Amino acid sequence: MPSEEVCDGASAEDEAKKGPDVPFLLEERVKEKVSWKDVLRKKVGKKCSCSSARVKALLVDSIPIVKWLPRYQFKDWIIGDAMSGLIVGILLVPQSIAYSLLAEQDPIYGLYTSFFASIIYALLGTSRHISVGMFGVLCLLVGQVVDRELTLAGYPSGTNQTTLGNVVNGTGPICDRSCYAVTVAATLTFTAGVYQVLMGLLQVGFVSVYLSDSLLSGFATGASLTILTSQIKYFLGLHLPRVQGWGSLLKTWISLFRNLGHTNLCDLVTSVICLLVLVPTKELNDRFKAKLKAPIPFELFVVIAATLASHFGRFEETYGSDVAGNIPTGFMPPQLPNWSLIPNIAVDAFSIAIVGFAITVSLSEMFAKKHGYIVDPNQEMYAIGFCNIIPSFFRCFTTSAALTKTLVKESTGCQTQLSGLVTALVLLLVLLVVAPAFYSLQKCVLAVIIVVNLRGALRKFGDIPHMWRVNRVDAIIWLITMATSALVNTELGLLVGVLVSAFCVLGRTQSAQVRQLGQAGDRELFEDLASYKGLQSQPGVAVFRYEAPIYYANQALFKKSLSRSVGLDPLKEKARRRKLDKQRNQKQDGEDQKREMDASTDVHLLQHNSLHTLVIDCGPVLFLDTAGVNALKEVCKEYKGLGVDVLLARCNPSVIDSLRRGGYYDPKKGSKEIQFHTLSDAVSHAQSLKSQNGDCDTVV
Repeated sequence: MPSEEVCDGASAEDEAKKGPDVPFLLEERVKEKVSWKDVLRKKVGKKCSCSSARVKALLVDSIPIVKWLPRYQFKDWIIGDAMSGLIVGILLVPQSIAYSLLAEQDPIYGLYTSFFASIIYALLGTSRHISVGMFGVLCLLVGQVVDRELTLAGYPSGTNQTTLGNVVNGTGPICDRSCYAVTVAATLTFTAGVYQVLMGLLQVGFVSVYLSDSLLSGFATGASLTILTSQIKYFLGLHLPRVQGWGSLLKTWISLFRNLGHTNLCDLVTSVICLLVLVPTKELNDRFKAKLKAPIPFELFVVIAATLASHFGRFEETYGSDVAGNIPTGFMPPQLPNWSLIPNIAVDAFSIAIVGFAITVSLSEMFAKKHGYIVDPNQEMYAIGFCNIIPSFFRCFTTSAALTKTLVKESTGCQTQLSGLVTALVLLLVLLVVAPAFYSLQKCVLAVIIVVNLRGALRKFGDIPHMWRVNRVDAIIWLITMATSALVNTELGLLVGVLVSAFCVLGRTQSAQVRQLGQAGDRELFEDLASYKGLQSQPGVAVFRYEAPIYYANQALFKKSLSRSVGLDPLKEKARRRKLDKQRNQKQDGEDQKREMDASTDVHLLQHNSLHTLVIDCGPVLFLDTAGVNALKEVCKEYKGLGVDVLLARCNPSVIDSLRRGGYYDPKKGSKEIQFHTLSDAVSHAQSLKSQNGDCDTVV
């Protein structure tokens, strides 16, 4: 606490003649009061106005390609866009077929999905670099919903026969297991897209800021473990149903160990060979990516070699290996979603919509910052929404931005989304001509491609010590989100991650402490006495700082921390005084006992006999709610009752407004409004007021 101040009578008289120190005041601007009706009328008029300029601006904002295509620098950009589009298209062929397996779909629908997503995002997206297509986590979520609905509809796992006569796709004749799986996935995709477009209309693109990097990384890593586990059965050639419900990862591993005896040796050997080829070659691509003009498409080479080996070795007929099967060419006629399925999948579609949007916005903003341009989160919501709605009529499933393919686009010279149109041309060629050639491709090869592409997410486990050293809170969020996504439930992992992140933010406001400040010489600099040396406390004045907003959840902790830092609890002090007064008034008390009590009282009061003013630095206090204002009013009243004034300094305009509306400044009760824009002003004012009394010693 501040040391005792001793003033002589002459200096006190001089200060009294001068009067109290007047703090420097800023003149406030008079805010114009505008009624909510005028604000609403203005906004509605702006949104609903119809003019040629308004129509043109709306068209340019809604379809960004209309804005950048006329300014396209053909000579400088066309080579990079063509090269990146061609390379990504080649890489997408095996990955599209592989990820359709993860989503419980036939291979052709994976190619459809990548084709339509590339075109639509090129028209509507604001990012120049991201590649939109299938993302492993979303494919996993889609596959889980499809498998659940197939089970509820009564289709036996792993069959493709018309076994039920009462299951209808809602728009046509009775369909088999494959047909119903497509219907479920398309309806789920349509619903997720509608959610995303609605969020864009409501201008809620800002929600992406609540999904931190540690949360998304933990969620993706946990989902990657689930994806890895789901593909092991294809490595081993086992026919096992997908496990549903909580704890599916552990249940799947138990099922795998129980069925190891039924392993298909042909699939196992093929998987091992493909792993031994793909893992080292992918590492070589990563190591020499700076020297390579384009990554070598080893995945495509492996797919071609494996398809030829399976076809000429007759692996399906001889060894019973699962193969991709017939992949038709061309396009199927569009069909409407199954409206009756929407109530069953509405909740799942919402979580898929949030994940898809969050991944897309985070990647687009990351590359926009890197290359110095701006993306519109709300337009990204529209773009990814229509990338789901329109393709859903063509039996496609959910898409979002994909990191690995985006990195490939960037490294191969991509300048605009024209590269996405080149990618679509490559996929169109495959859809019209090449697709049937992959009939004999083993599913275990597709599973290997999926697992090899999980390397980036699985490497995050090696970063845990570094994350822990950098920021333990972010590391905890990552660990909890990852563990929940992997061990409990994938969708629940995202929700738990959001809740843990929110509680961590609240916890930081709960753990904030009041710090006593000291002044650095004659400078207007006040810092924590416990953190820095050479700081001086002010005689008779104690300066404290609370580094958090004061609101209903932490106002009690603020008061408790303040009394602990001051070393004087007003309530306990008043109770102690009442107890002493009561004991003094008792007739049976002897003279000796009275002297003893007076001595103990004097010893206690000596601890605070120099304190006459508390200055609270409100600079870090971002806002006050009603409970926060009431807490400050109680602090002021309680310490005032002990002869200690409370001054607030460095309040921002929002806090000052809250104090005024909350009745903190009440001239009738003697609490006059005085604003201190610096701590030095508050300290000088407190000392000048005390000097006016002619006595610097105040007994609390």
